[in-house]
Amino acid sequence: QGIMRIRSNPLPRRLVDVLCFLLIGIFLPVVFMFEIVVVLPAFHEPGGFFHTFTFLMAMFLVFNIKGNMIACMMIDTSVDVKKVEPPAGTLDWRECSECKPPRLVPPRSWHCKICKVCVLKRDHHCLYTGCCIGLRNHRFFMGFIFYLFVGSVYALVYNSIYMWIIQGHIYCNWLTLLKLTCPMLLLVTGNLWSNMYLLFYSLNILALAYGVLLLGYHVPIVLRGGVSADRTKESKHKFNRGVSRNLRTVFGNRMHIAWISPLIRSDLPDDGYHWGSLPEDK
Repeated sequence: QGIMRIRSNPLPRRLVDVLCFLLIGIFLPVVFMFEIVVVLPAFHEPGGFFHTFTFLMAMFLVFNIKGNMIACMMIDTSVDVKKVEPPAGTLDWRECSECKPPRLVPPRSWHCKICKVCVLKRDHHCLYTGCCIGLRNHRFFMGFIFYLFVGSVYALVYNSIYMWIIQGHIYCNWLTLLKLTCPMLLLVTGNLWSNMYLLFYSLNILALAYGVLLLGYHVPIVLRGGVSADRTKESKHKFNRGVSRNLRTVFGNRMHIAWISPLIRSDLPDDGYHWGSLPEDK
């Protein structure tokens, strides 16, 4: 595998990438503090077992969301032309005319006009990390959306009980439903505190929907050994080596524990340059 390379400029390049990044970068810590300071004490006595357990679970989830997101941004998954020479006959290698100067790139590598590089086993350009998802950071992207989903479910359960039951005398009315349906009403009616909580609740629902949609889209692709960039039926199944091998290609040789933390090292079985001789798991 060699030494993992770090991107020289991990910051988002486009305005839309910056805005999406800030949505997670700012929204997540602020909501986390609100949940710990306001919502959690309404359920569990501070210092008690359930309060401590829930706090530690929340810390674990936030760490994995932010940690996997940062890993996606930091890890360089672009083609390194200095590392390997094209094989004799070039096989499936092709010339990328968008690279300056044009050069041969390995199979499954595609050029990103935003990142301005060819990316190994390119999946897609992610708005929330502001970079391409490819061979070396695919695992962290999947970890990011998985823990975003789990954290959103966890928070929504607490928030729903808090809003509709514990604080039902404030929020259980038609105006609340109208505000959740049309957030612009938050600007013209209600006090700041109650509207801020409704805003957090709306973002919680959006985060859950985002997690569900992304997991529903990307998990089947990972299980079949493909990438989002696959367009033809042949390309979608060309690199399918069985579920176990496909998962190992993304999560590495220690895939059974790699999902626990982005800090766990899990070397990938493939280098991203040679795909022709991969054995299929039985």
